[in-house]
Amino acid sequence: MAKNIIPSDATLAITQIKSTIGGKQNQRDTLRSLGLKRIGHTVFRTADAVTVGMINTVPHLLKVEEAK
Repeated sequence: MAKNIIPSDATLAITQIKSTIGGKQNQRDTLRSLGLKRIGHTVFRTADAVTVGMINTVPHLLKVEEAK
């Protein structure tokens, strides 16, 4: 689980690890805005303030790693 990611110029690999079924609409919208569509789907984003804010909104649904 991602906990309190801070903005930087690193590239993050963000993977959805839990379903949005039964979740709040804003959490579903946040995952969609990150570009995630299904469990196991991974996207790569820079750790800017907007992306970090979205990650910190739904940390229980994501796995975040620094991309190599």
